[in-house]
Amino acid sequence: MSKKVVFFFPSFASTDATAPLGLLAVATPLLRAGYSIRLIDSTITPNYKKRVLEEVKDALCLGISLVTGPMIRETAEIARAVKEWNPDFPVILGGWHPSLLPKQTLEAEYIDIVVKGQGEDALLDVVQHLENRAPMDLVPGIGFKRDGRLIFTTERPLRPIIESPPKAYHIADFDAYQRMCGRRWAMYISSLACPYNCAYCTNAGVYGRKWNALPPEQFVEETVDLTRRYGLELLWVVDDNFLVDLDRARLIADGLVRAGADFRWSIQATTNLTSRLSIEDLKLLRRSGLQQICQGVDSGSEKILKLMNKRFQNFESIHETARRCLAAGIRPSFNIIFAYPGEGPKERRETIDFMMDICRRYPGAEFWTNIFTPYPGAPIMEHPEEFGIVVPTSFEGWADFFPRYTVLPWLRGGEHRRLQVMRDYLRLAFDRVPIGADTRSRSTRLLQKSFSFPARWRLDRDIYGLPVELWLNDKLKQKTAAAKPAVDAKRLEPATSGAAC
Repeated sequence: MSKKVVFFFPSFASTDATAPLGLLAVATPLLRAGYSIRLIDSTITPNYKKRVLEEVKDALCLGISLVTGPMIRETAEIARAVKEWNPDFPVILGGWHPSLLPKQTLEAEYIDIVVKGQGEDALLDVVQHLENRAPMDLVPGIGFKRDGRLIFTTERPLRPIIESPPKAYHIADFDAYQRMCGRRWAMYISSLACPYNCAYCTNAGVYGRKWNALPPEQFVEETVDLTRRYGLELLWVVDDNFLVDLDRARLIADGLVRAGADFRWSIQATTNLTSRLSIEDLKLLRRSGLQQICQGVDSGSEKILKLMNKRFQNFESIHETARRCLAAGIRPSFNIIFAYPGEGPKERRETIDFMMDICRRYPGAEFWTNIFTPYPGAPIMEHPEEFGIVVPTSFEGWADFFPRYTVLPWLRGGEHRRLQVMRDYLRLAFDRVPIGADTRSRSTRLLQKSFSFPARWRLDRDIYGLPVELWLNDKLKQKTAAAKPAVDAKRLEPATSGAAC
């Protein structure tokens, strides 16, 4: 039997693409057990389907990792193509979506096995059983098919992150990712789960709110080695809530300073925890290389925050967070979710006013906006019928669940288009700093900057008709597109959708 395993990662990002952390995690136990790995990321691989079909010819199985949304399209495309070549070739799915909806995922005719939750140990067990042609009934944490029946094994206990093997960063093509986005960066994870239970979040569905973390000295040693070994200038620490243990954060910062770390890093945290850091704490974090703290504000309406089960957050802490971060030289980034169930014109206006106030009071603060997306596993999805949400009945039905073009029962037609136009004006009104390198000329940046003044005027007055600034901005982006990496962004779009992107 072959000792080769092929991994496929479907498109999730374009110019901000980097190595898929989940596949790097499950690769290490396989490599240690003597298997060889081929990783194919469609974002950086031309003719990715042809490449997959070539690689599986002498392989043991194909593994795919994905989250809910448009990644499902390419997953289905590749899995179907493999099954057309060989109906008996094993196709394995893992990641967030199969973990939350294992039965529905396994019902897809082109899927043979699903791995639920943490996949490092489970996937190794699956691959070894495939190699030995052994039954998988005693492999915990998976689902598989036998004679047309779906069989699910016992749950596999969650392992603390400190027991997880290091990620196989060496199998990633960082040169290709750098060509794609103009910056050499990677994701890193140092803790799992979040103690809070926001109504829109799927975290509890996988990790059960059991926060656990790597010790500070391991964080320092691994990140310094990782960035120096692969010449990385930026690490995005993708912990759901990095600041749960504030003393740990302080020790990490001190350790990085002592180690002479020379990379920049960003984190995610809740505003109530960030606001507990003093300016001195934040300055220490800044000296260690921290450049950005991303925080889920989510709404400027007290009513909506209560519906989201965010009673731990208040607006005073958000103002304090913005003030202290900027005083320490750290960029405060805030996320907003529009169209959450219960949000009407009044609540949306409160949110816009709140965003405008923060950005004017604290120049340098930035907001990123999404449209509420009812993901599987979120508490709000325990009773979707109460909100008129039609839950997809098939694996591929979830492909359109993505904030970029979510259409909701209470947000359709003109109202949906108006909200998208409003979000576009918010992007123009205040500067945001993306991960990818800014390749615009100075004249282009200045011209686009000039659009911010009419954009703010429109947002203050809630006037979005005849959006000439958006049209001009699109024309500018088209002119400068040739200077950017070639990205087939249409792979992220639904084949048919009434939503504006």
